[in-house]
Amino acid sequence: MIKKTPNPVDKHVGSRVRMRRVLIGMSQEKLGEALGITFQQIQKYEKGANRIGASRMQQISNVLGVPVSYFFDDAPGAESAQGGLAEAPGSDYVVDFLSTTEGLQLNKAFARISNAKVRRKIVELVASLADTEPAAG
Repeated sequence: MIKKTPNPVDKHVGSRVRMRRVLIGMSQEKLGEALGITFQQIQKYEKGANRIGASRMQQISNVLGVPVSYFFDDAPGAESAQGGLAEAPGSDYVVDFLSTTEGLQLNKAFARISNAKVRRKIVELVASLADTEPAAG
């Protein structure tokens, strides 16, 4: 039996659900309870294995406190409505980064730093560490 690969848009929408859920500190179980479904179903949505229907998408957006359009921002194959200085298509590396546990933890911790000079120094430190990393190979 051939395993079906998830649609890229379904994967993107699922990763945005996960990113928002983790950013607000909600577990898969709590989201599932709020929607009246199991956490396993939430896992399938977040992996893109199961497509999220329109009414369920509306429920998820209400529970997570974002508009439905949030889940489609920077979706693969979507034409950008912005012109001028908008980022080029394919710049979803930020979404990819924030979809990781480390990316979310780093983002949340960084956002709690109130001193702008300290934030700037952290950015400089990370940039210098990235420049001194040996190339993977």
